[in-house]
Amino acid sequence: MPAFMKPILILLTLLLTTRAQAQVPQDSPLLDSLLRTNPALAKVLSHPATYQLQLIYTQINRDAQNVPHFTQHTYHLNPRQYFNPASLVKLPVALLALEKLRTLPAPVTRSTIMSTGAAGRCQTPVPFAAPADSDRQATVGNYIKRMLLVSDNLAYNRLYEFLGQKTINDRLRQLGYSGSRIVRRFAPCDTAANRRTNPVAFHSLAGDTLYRQPAQTNPHTPAPPLGPVFAGRAYKVGSRLIHQPYDFTTANNLPLPDVTALLQAALFPDAFPAAQRPRLTPADHAFLRQYLHLTPHASRFTPYAAPKYFDAYKKYLYYGRRSEAQPQLGLRIFNIVGMSHGYLADVAYFADSLHQSEFLLSAVLYVNQDGIINDAVYEYDTIGEPFLAQLGQLFYQYEARRPRRYRPNLSLFFEKDPRP
Repeated sequence: MPAFMKPILILLTLLLTTRAQAQVPQDSPLLDSLLRTNPALAKVLSHPATYQLQLIYTQINRDAQNVPHFTQHTYHLNPRQYFNPASLVKLPVALLALEKLRTLPAPVTRSTIMSTGAAGRCQTPVPFAAPADSDRQATVGNYIKRMLLVSDNLAYNRLYEFLGQKTINDRLRQLGYSGSRIVRRFAPCDTAANRRTNPVAFHSLAGDTLYRQPAQTNPHTPAPPLGPVFAGRAYKVGSRLIHQPYDFTTANNLPLPDVTALLQAALFPDAFPAAQRPRLTPADHAFLRQYLHLTPHASRFTPYAAPKYFDAYKKYLYYGRRSEAQPQLGLRIFNIVGMSHGYLADVAYFADSLHQSEFLLSAVLYVNQDGIINDAVYEYDTIGEPFLAQLGQLFYQYEARRPRRYRPNLSLFFEKDPRP
């Protein structure tokens, strides 16, 4: 981009941000009053411009037939206020990868061994291998486990390449997520390289090729839904400090309402018309339920037996990513998280068998006090994670006391987790 264009684009971004802020929906009175009951939340709540907090709290009320009905409450929600979704994009990619498998020849399943070739710049291969430990095989199912259990970036890259950039974005639009855009690997690839994705093949255990997909190229990168997007006051490239806002215009975009709806569609598919949810089987949904809630240890997934993957590794809401946190009796959290460039997000469904309660809670905030992007100095552990822990606990306690006409039957979310 020519240097003279940057000030113009920054000014345009500020104008668009001002317009977007004028369109922010009214905060829910319930949320506004409930948040103020916990003094531990006051630091973030009292500085909305600094922390850019957005919340969606979804009450779930069951009828006499146990059918769930959803009521959303929002706080500072603004789908046109950009935040970097980071690993939140792994949820739609997981859903779409499972859906795509159903379109392939019958022998190919999420347990079929997959190889990835390289046919261009910024592409890395994963050759065919059939290790004795099935958890270490390269399969769509294992890649999804890696994404959901510990937010593995390389696993995401493999499924981004399996789907192809055009397929991902066309399908998101078909499902109604026109404000979402997924156009990047988690790798230092430029825009052109991210439009091109690797050849992929699926194999029998003996190495016979069952299906081969050639390399793909998206002719045009989808337009950024928010226009030019800049954040921060400066950014670092290596050790060099650039005194300009960081340009997120070509980055991934996944508004909080969209990723909340995608999680809801994964867990409560019948709440959506068929045309607005990925075409998944009951077995697919059971698989997603299992790995959205399991912790690395509880999963018994062998690559994550090491102590570094503690139980609260990606459960920011309620546990705050504390390695010493002990599981709450009767509580299962089904979630997806994001952490990058100072943005911290968690989108979660809580099922509490102890109090027979359930709810959805989605939150994102920005913790970058020095305003410098890519300097690795963010307040995740001092402000962001403690805030999310207090937030999740507040709503857990509120829901435990909230009166319900019909108590939910949560047996679907407390099934014994099989070893697939």
